[in-house]
Amino acid sequence: MLNYSPHIDQVFHAFGDSTRRRMVEQLSRGPATVSSLAGPLGITLAAVMQHLTILEQSGLVSTHKVGRTRTCQLETAGLRTAADWITKHRASWERRLDQLGALLAEETTDKTR
Repeated sequence: MLNYSPHIDQVFHAFGDSTRRRMVEQLSRGPATVSSLAGPLGITLAAVMQHLTILEQSGLVSTHKVGRTRTCQLETAGLRTAADWITKHRASWERRLDQLGALLAEETTDKTR
């Protein structure tokens, strides 16, 4: 049975949107305000806030408000969740690909005999 985690679903859902990936990429360079995130994306502040809500729920981003300015920063725990999941499954994928490669090599050898 698969080890199911709703949290990993939230992380990959957050990464599933190109705008949110661009926001994460921007935040990888350091904390940013909501306004500075919106600028290069060409979207409204309301749209940025909707994306930030999803990023916060997934644990990828945290925000804090001082006065009228909301600052966002990347959270390594959310990134670690995705990296751990990929690493965990990578060995299995590579093993299967190695088996397929061996099978194909064996088939090719059999045909040349």
